[in-house]
Amino acid sequence: MIAGSAVVANAGYSDASRPVVDAAHDDIGARLAAPQRIVDLVDAGDFKGAEAAIATALDDASLGADQRMALEFQRERMRRILLDFRLDEAGAKERLRRDIPDMSDADFARWDAEGLIEARVIDGERRWFNRGPSNLYRLSGEARQRRVTPLKFYDSPLEEAHPHHVQVRDAALASGERAVAPQRVRVTQSLTVKPDQVPAGETVRAWLPFPRAIPGQQEGIELQSTVPAAHQLAPESALQRTVYMEAPAVAGEPTMFSVTYELTVQAQYADIDPEKVVPAEITPELAPFVAERAPHVVFSDAMRLKSAQVVGDETNPYRIAQKLFAAVDSIPWAGAREYSTITNIGEHALEQGHADCGQQTLLLITLLRMNGIPARWQSGWIFSDGEYNNMHDWGWMYLAPYGWVPMDVTFGRLPDAAPALQDFYLGGLDAWRIAFNDDWSREFVPAKQHPRSETVDLQRGEVEWDGGNLYFDQWSYDFEWQLLPPVTDERD
Repeated sequence: MIAGSAVVANAGYSDASRPVVDAAHDDIGARLAAPQRIVDLVDAGDFKGAEAAIATALDDASLGADQRMALEFQRERMRRILLDFRLDEAGAKERLRRDIPDMSDADFARWDAEGLIEARVIDGERRWFNRGPSNLYRLSGEARQRRVTPLKFYDSPLEEAHPHHVQVRDAALASGERAVAPQRVRVTQSLTVKPDQVPAGETVRAWLPFPRAIPGQQEGIELQSTVPAAHQLAPESALQRTVYMEAPAVAGEPTMFSVTYELTVQAQYADIDPEKVVPAEITPELAPFVAERAPHVVFSDAMRLKSAQVVGDETNPYRIAQKLFAAVDSIPWAGAREYSTITNIGEHALEQGHADCGQQTLLLITLLRMNGIPARWQSGWIFSDGEYNNMHDWGWMYLAPYGWVPMDVTFGRLPDAAPALQDFYLGGLDAWRIAFNDDWSREFVPAKQHPRSETVDLQRGEVEWDGGNLYFDQWSYDFEWQLLPPVTDERD
């Protein structure tokens, strides 16, 4: 059993001292790198061929533990893909006809041919993504209009012009500070393993996300309690920070884990003058953030072509960022398949024609880095003063002389806002978000023994036992938040 742990003091980091973890063994993508021919077979939908190749490779007694894990993960990846693509043609049509009763087979074929209902061929059989029918309403105005039932998307109220944007900009300009509008929040995040997923008496191990202190963004972090009470809190240096807990499985009963904490979150706003922006000097600290990082940030020929088409002959880094931001923002949002099943997320967003927040962010990071603009990842959870809350991914970019400034390409441009606020999310962030991750695909502390359910991000949590990982269909999660009495700016 693990021992209880106190909250680590808020160490934080500055732009210059931000920890960089680039050793291959700390990147779970490197540990799960299988032979390219097997990856290609899976991506091509030749699951039978991939399975045969995996079985042959695993017969090699000289394989190391990481090599064996990488091969077995490709087998697991196929299983996960099949879970995401469970609809046959009849099932996909039935889903759509619930809301478009007069949809003809020809309508379906046309939308399918246009790539508006995500599908793929697996071992010769065309299968449709579970969320493909609902995504159609995001991607097709015609489909939205033909629905017989009203449609209301579950979106953040801050994706449109909002008084909070005005509040943040006005406070930043008045104070000369970038970090403004602090809010004190209490959060309880939970993970519940369904009954009988683990043999009774076996130890269930869980990792729940936990924020790290980031000066000017989230501070005053206080861990209030965990269930079970014994826990291990990862250090501030962990770029995907967690609270680790253990509990015995009990026959017929769920296994529950939770963490409650408080913190102060602040909005960000950088008043950027494009004429003052100059190319950044790429120091050793910035070098990782203009580099490729396979498999999800790769400077492929397709990426180079897209960059050239968008950037043209522009040389001002901020203007380049504006162009790239607008290009990625123009890709429609749609629900995505699980990231662990996608070989190259940035490239996938470029090819698919629609993307979710993490896919858009990794695409933008790739394009910015290709143009010498340092860019990095951040993700966590967003919420509101109402009922809305959700997982979310965004990023930061480095603009000289301003330093690191935030970007949220999924919230994107706010065309319904006043002109001065339309580019709020290119240099600004709201105060309705908590960051859990300052990088993607980093090992946990303590390390997980089996491949994660989510190999890129960390928002819902992770859970396993000695016998293997527990995937998302074996447990549920929840995020609850409460705004506490207003806080005063600690620097006043």
